[in-house]
Amino acid sequence: MKNQRRPPFFGETVVITGASSGIGKATAEAFAEQGADLVLAARGEKALTETAELCRKLGATVLAVPTDTSVAEDVQNLVKETLEFTGKIDYWVNNAGVLAFGKFEEIPVDVSDQIVKTNLLGYMHSAHAVLPVFKKQKKGVLLNNISIGGWMPAPYGTAYTASKFGLRGMVETLQGEVSDFPDIHICALYPGFQKSSGIEHAANYSGIKLSTPPPAFDPRKLAASIVKTAKNPIEASYPDWSAVVFKNLYELFPGIIRYASSTGVRMLMRKANKDENTGGNVQNPSTGSMRIDGKTLFSIPKKPLILAGAAILGALAVGFIFSGKSKEIR
Repeated sequence: MKNQRRPPFFGETVVITGASSGIGKATAEAFAEQGADLVLAARGEKALTETAELCRKLGATVLAVPTDTSVAEDVQNLVKETLEFTGKIDYWVNNAGVLAFGKFEEIPVDVSDQIVKTNLLGYMHSAHAVLPVFKKQKKGVLLNNISIGGWMPAPYGTAYTASKFGLRGMVETLQGEVSDFPDIHICALYPGFQKSSGIEHAANYSGIKLSTPPPAFDPRKLAASIVKTAKNPIEASYPDWSAVVFKNLYELFPGIIRYASSTGVRMLMRKANKDENTGGNVQNPSTGSMRIDGKTLFSIPKKPLILAGAAILGALAVGFIFSGKSKEIR
């Protein structure tokens, strides 16, 4: 009788932060289907438990550990509980993140501070806690879900952008630090906009009713990219076409894109329905929809959205024209 073929991650331990909804939940499902032993972390215990049960139904062995990654002691405890659970850590997925949208000076300072603590320090706490384990094992993969926000600014998302630019610096520095360990990998993923429920949890001081703008991609495809990168680690990957396009355009026309995108968002804010300000999940666990999928498109009249898009495209066209003229002048 032939032995049944084992799934690719059978017997491997995967830790996933921000696993209670959206991309983290999709990633947990993806690794569960691949046969991994899962340790799931998030602040909200109820939603985290629901994700854990979902993964158990897929046949995975799962430990759920309520964790605030912005607190270093919580992350150290997550490592401790994982090692007690399986005795090792093969893969660690940094994914927990928060967002505030609006004019920088109108967003409370403590909200901006917490965004940096969660998005940047949370990833740093995880790297600091797991790297000694990897070095002792002489192997391990740290996967960092950063977003295209690590390469270009999100208009009216100043603290978010600052944290994402910082993450790219963290990753690239650590890649150098572990270069003498051939089986330890530090990986960065820079996806475009995701059609996840995360946008519904964001802090919002813009007056706009938030939902993910186009082009928006299925979080399950990003989860599949994370699994693929775990199998075959590379330093940087761009899971969808928009990430490559936006990165390359921003490298060519940084000023034009900065000013045009900010102008477009200002147009949206002037036409917005003036929703009440909310701190979202920045300082508290997420509530509401804890699904993988979220809403897409801004819930505002189509005309301002079309005008905003036209402004950006027009600015890019002007940039192409002037870039050509400047070359002729030289």
